[in-house]
Amino acid sequence: MSGKRTVAHLELMLDTVMLIKAAIMGIVEGLTEFLPISSTGHLILAGSLLGGFDDTRGKVFEIAIQTGAILAVIIVYWQRLRETAAGLGNDERARRFVLNVAIGFLPAVILGLLFGKAIKAHLFTPVVVATTFIVGGIIILWAERRPASAVRVHEVDQMTPWDALKVGLVQCLAMVPGTSRSGSTIIGGMLLGLSRKAATDFSFFLAIPTLIGAGLYSLYKERDSLAVADVPLFAVGLLFSFISAWICVRWLLRYIASHSFTPFAWYRIAFGIVVLVTAYTGVVVWQD
Repeated sequence: MSGKRTVAHLELMLDTVMLIKAAIMGIVEGLTEFLPISSTGHLILAGSLLGGFDDTRGKVFEIAIQTGAILAVIIVYWQRLRETAAGLGNDERARRFVLNVAIGFLPAVILGLLFGKAIKAHLFTPVVVATTFIVGGIIILWAERRPASAVRVHEVDQMTPWDALKVGLVQCLAMVPGTSRSGSTIIGGMLLGLSRKAATDFSFFLAIPTLIGAGLYSLYKERDSLAVADVPLFAVGLLFSFISAWICVRWLLRYIASHSFTPFAWYRIAFGIVVLVTAYTGVVVWQD
């Protein structure tokens, strides 16, 4: 009887430890998904250090907790989204906004379906991840040095379909590991003439269909890996992803009003060095 109690106690401890790890992974996802620093790179690092997220279930888990981060964006922008939905019938601004988001979303769908597998198979290496982190940091430093006269689009509603398409094409760079979807769209948007605020807002709006679509597609492909027993683990990760993303998005919107992205650039460069060191020493396995 004592042996059974001991086994049950150990199983409970293991379940608790995994739930704590799931919460940590959720926090990492929420804090990094919408900052220009690559959530994928940080999830790989966190998952490798924590253990238990390096199998197929772990990959599905990482996809699932993105939902929490997306829910946070939807809530933060709920007023704008609600007004847009209500005005589709008679508001030209609302129709143009939806059209721009759809145009920006389309390139990721097409290129993702065409090249997604090849990219995962050939580009998920420590050198590629570290290089994209460091190069991305340098590009951010360059973008922040542009003259104020280079800004021609100050608000999302001033964007044209051509602006949306260009940002959507830039977003496709995020398929390369370590690039960062938000980094590509925000910094790319800035280099294309959008203000820091307009680029950040459009990046958040573009994230809604992009991440929901990618998540549903990936979950469908990995549906055989899902199990009812994993529901508590996924729920905890999703909850903490939502909370941390909600805090992060609200903070970032305040931050960009009076600050640049330069600190994130230096962070990316430092993180790229971390990738090389951890890969060289074998601390982290950076293959997908």
